[in-house]
Amino acid sequence: MRRLSLISLIVLAFAWAPAQAQRPAPGCKAPTVVCQASARVFAISSFDAVGTAVLIEPGLLVTNRHVVADNPRAQLFMSDGSQRIADVVPTSYPGDLVLLRLDGLVVQQPLTLGTAEVDQQVYVVGADVGRGAIRAYLPGRVVAVPPADKPLARVHHSARSQPGNSGGALFARDGSLVAIVASGGEGRNEAIPIAEIAKLKTQSGPDQALPSARIGLAYRKCSEALETVRGGNQRMAPSNVDFLHKQCLATGNRQLYDDAGRTLGRQQFLDQALDLFGKSLEQDPNGLNTRLSMAITLHVAQRYEDEIPHLKALIEALPTDPQILRLAIQAGKWGGDDILAQKAYALLLKHHPQLKPVAERFMQQPPPPRRIGVPK
Repeated sequence: MRRLSLISLIVLAFAWAPAQAQRPAPGCKAPTVVCQASARVFAISSFDAVGTAVLIEPGLLVTNRHVVADNPRAQLFMSDGSQRIADVVPTSYPGDLVLLRLDGLVVQQPLTLGTAEVDQQVYVVGADVGRGAIRAYLPGRVVAVPPADKPLARVHHSARSQPGNSGGALFARDGSLVAIVASGGEGRNEAIPIAEIAKLKTQSGPDQALPSARIGLAYRKCSEALETVRGGNQRMAPSNVDFLHKQCLATGNRQLYDDAGRTLGRQQFLDQALDLFGKSLEQDPNGLNTRLSMAITLHVAQRYEDEIPHLKALIEALPTDPQILRLAIQAGKWGGDDILAQKAYALLLKHHPQLKPVAERFMQQPPPPRRIGVPK
């Protein structure tokens, strides 16, 4: 009941928006072309209480698959306060995208498509739950783009993003749509390249109803199982571990792989957690949050030699992160890589000099390894 009440309140926040014609995000401080393009972005509600969708052509929107799961429809909130119902287009596309159809839906602003490039300035535009409106957030930059041989890899960026933005737009400074927002955290956010929409279209339609239903049901079962575990205090039964592992893998969604992996890691089911993180990195080796979770889980498992390659990659990408540096010092000493430990120690002294006493004692006389808790 509490969840239903929360969903109702969020939905009403959007339903009570002031009556007005369809328009760009209110109070938009992004470049004018980005603000104009934001008129194509809509708040929606389906399996997730609040998500976002982007109108890519008349009557056709795109959002994240995890926003709708196996629901056949999504509620669309217009800026004049009205609501409309869009149909979910069945799809066998393996990534976290799905199309919504709402005949007659058009906006005046033209859509320009672009390509994400490293160091490009980008803006997230999505549904702001607190404001009950579409919002253009503070900009960031593209950190990494998908490798050519990883079709489900994502655009990694630092643009601000919040819950409710899933399925929203990632615009370049020139107003071109370069990706669809998917997930993130700790300032390390992800989006799906806009070029994937062409593949999505070829794998969508009424003939895809059966595989679409199977994939959507896996999303629902995985998400609901994760929510159940988070709400409890007891250790999971082996049958529940197997169910969570199986259903989350069946989604093909690496964000759900990561969520399930962290959940299982906290429950000390380390082999299953490592399997999920490994499959996530197979999809996208640039996933820093995934790689960090992998490193932490290997640390807990005392598999320091296996952890070291991940820490080397993380230090190159995030040389000021104190958690990564502490892990690298410990794993370097315990795993027999003194060069890594010395490098991490030097970076720790440079960026976090207040941590020198503890780090120095460890470097001079490392204690025996001990298990550490997996942070939430």
